[in-house]
Amino acid sequence: MKFTEDISDILNELLVKNYDAEKGYLNAVNHVDSDRLRIFFKRRASERSEFAKELRTEILQYGEIPEDSGSFKGAMHRNWMSLKSTFSTNNEETILEEAIRGEEASLEVYNDLIKERNLPPSIDALLLRHKNAIQGAINSEKVQEELIS
Repeated sequence: MKFTEDISDILNELLVKNYDAEKGYLNAVNHVDSDRLRIFFKRRASERSEFAKELRTEILQYGEIPEDSGSFKGAMHRNWMSLKSTFSTNNEETILEEAIRGEEASLEVYNDLIKERNLPPSIDALLLRHKNAIQGAINSEKVQEELIS
């Protein structure tokens, strides 16, 4: 496999994760009553959309084709969030817990790639910036969860 294809595969994996996260946050917006949480989830969705744009740009710069949608696993997670929120007594807390779980999974992927791959410095910097923003989102979500529980 060519170096550019290898990098494209790595970035496409992250791209799909970001599509999934964006869709998950947009789904969460429709399942909460709190305006504060709606705004919070919209900001997270916008952030993940921006991450996806940056990853698409990098993939295109390597002459490869970016993925154009999320994963089946991500769709299943969103459906699970919707089902759980339907039967949950504390809808918003359940949605925040699922958002945290999804973000922790994304963070794990970013951490693994940053540690194990020999990527160009510009991509390492991009991944580190995304990783730090995701960690910040996790921290914020945990604070939000404490406020509503």
